[in-house]
Amino acid sequence: MSEHQREHVRVAVIGSGFGGLGAAVRLRREGITDFVVLERAGAVGGTWRDNSYPGCACDVPSHLYSFSFAPNPDWPRTFSGQEHIWEYLEYVADVFRLRPHIRLNTELKLARWDNENLWWELETSSGTLTADVVVSATGPLSDPKIPDVPGLDTFPGKVFHSAQWDHDFELRNKRVAMIGTGASAIQIVPAIQPDVAQLTLFQRTPAWVMPRMDRRITGVERWLHRQLPASTKLRRGVLWGIRELQVQAFTKRPNELGLIENLAKANIGRAVKDPVLRRKLTPDYRIGCKRILLSNTYYPALASPNVDVVDSGLSEVRGSTLVGADGSEAEVDAIIFGTGFHVTDMPIADRVVGADGRTLTENWAEHGQASLRGATATGFPNWMTIIGPNTGLGNSSMILMIESQLNYMADYLRQLDVLGGRAAFDARPQAVEAWNASVQRRMERTVWNTGGCVSWYLDASGRNTTIWPGTTTEFRNATRRVDLAEYAVIRPSAKPAAVEGGKGGSARGKRSRTTKKQEAAA
Repeated sequence: MSEHQREHVRVAVIGSGFGGLGAAVRLRREGITDFVVLERAGAVGGTWRDNSYPGCACDVPSHLYSFSFAPNPDWPRTFSGQEHIWEYLEYVADVFRLRPHIRLNTELKLARWDNENLWWELETSSGTLTADVVVSATGPLSDPKIPDVPGLDTFPGKVFHSAQWDHDFELRNKRVAMIGTGASAIQIVPAIQPDVAQLTLFQRTPAWVMPRMDRRITGVERWLHRQLPASTKLRRGVLWGIRELQVQAFTKRPNELGLIENLAKANIGRAVKDPVLRRKLTPDYRIGCKRILLSNTYYPALASPNVDVVDSGLSEVRGSTLVGADGSEAEVDAIIFGTGFHVTDMPIADRVVGADGRTLTENWAEHGQASLRGATATGFPNWMTIIGPNTGLGNSSMILMIESQLNYMADYLRQLDVLGGRAAFDARPQAVEAWNASVQRRMERTVWNTGGCVSWYLDASGRNTTIWPGTTTEFRNATRRVDLAEYAVIRPSAKPAAVEGGKGGSARGKRSRTTKKQEAAA
C-alpha cells in the first residue's frame, strides 16, 4: 500500500495476554471499536500460552487471578494450572467478541512516532499501519532469558528454556540439568523427577518455599458460584483483602516476617532430613525479598535419590559436562533453563522510537526504567504501557494492577476526546521524576530492597524498577484519573520544523504550553 492507503486505527494494542485482552475489553466498553490487537504468536494467551512446561500453574488463587468483569464460577482448583488459565483467556476473547480485532502472527518490528501527523507508525511482520494511540501489553514475562554460559554452544544434547518447552523431546531415563530455582523450576523439578534417570539442580540462590494450599473446588461450590454470582465476588473479595493486609509487612515492617520465615524453615525440615541438603536449601536472606514460592512437592523431589543439588550457579559447559561455580561437574543429556525473563530490559523498548528519534531503551539507559504512574514515558506521546515499571506485585494478583491501568488508559482516551482534533499527551519530565522519586523513597524500607538478596526485581544498577511498594488500593486510587498537569499537550504546527537526524525522520509537532486550567477547559 502507498502511504495514503495505509491502514489507520485509533488504538493499537500490542500483545494478547491478560493486559492486551483486558485493554481490548475496556476499549469496547468505552465505545471504542476502531482498534486492533497485534499478537506475534498464532493464538492469544501471552505467558499462559507460552509456558506449557510440566507442572505449570499459578501461585495466586484462581478467583483472584481473573478479571473482575469476567468472573469464572467453574475454576476446577483453588490454584489453577496453565491449561485452565489459557482456556479462560480464550473464553474472554470469545465472550467479549474480540476476535475480529485480533491480528495473529503479527509481530511488531518497529514503532516510530510521527511528529508531523501525531501518530505512531507501526511496522509489523504483516505490513505497516498507523495508530493515534499505542497500548503496549507485551508484559514483563514474555521474552525468555538464557545466560551467556561459556561453552554452551559445544553441548551436544538438548537445550531449551522453560518458556519454550520442547514437548517432542523425551526426558524419560535421561540425565537432566535444571538451571535455576525460581517459580518455574520448583514446578518443573517435581514434575519430571520421577521420570528422569538423574536430575542435577544448579542452584545459585535457594528460594523460600511455603506449602501450597491447593485443593479441588467441589461441584457444590461451583454450583453455588453459578447460581449466586455474588458468592464469587465475595470469595474474590476475601482473597484480595487478606493480601492487602499482608502487604504492610513487605513494604513497611520487614522484621515482622520472621514468623513466616520459621514456618518456611519447618517446611524444609519436614521434607528434607539430610542436614547437608537442608543447609543448601535454606536461604540466608529475609523471606519475601524474592517472591515466596508455593509447593508441596519441591522439597520431597530434591530429597529423592536421583536428584543432586549443586549449591552454585552454572559457570561453564565442556561438551556434555556441566561445571558449577564451585567446581563440581555433572554429565547430562539435556539442559533446561529456568532462568526467567527480560524484565528490567524489555526487548520491545529497542523497537520503540520516540519524538526525539531515540528508542525507549536509550531513553531509559541513564536512569533505568521509569514511567509516570507505570504507564507513560517522556518523549513517547500517546504510548502507554500496561504492566510498566514499578507495577509488579510481590504477594498478590497482577490482574488487580492491570485493571487499575486500564482505568487510567480509559481516562487518557477520554481526555484526548475532550481536546478534539489531532492531539497527543506527552508526560512532563518533572511529573515522571516526581512520581519515580516517590516510588523509590517508599521502596527504601521494603523487604525487596532491605532483605539481603539480589532478585530479578532489580536492574543492573541495583534499582528496583519492578515492584509497586504499596497496596493495590493505593495504586488504583493513583491511576483512577489522568492529571492533565502531568502532561504537555501536543498539537500539529502549521509549518513543522524538520528534525535533524535521528530515527524519527519526521517533523516535530508544537507543544502547547497551556496551564492545567486551560488544558482542562480545552
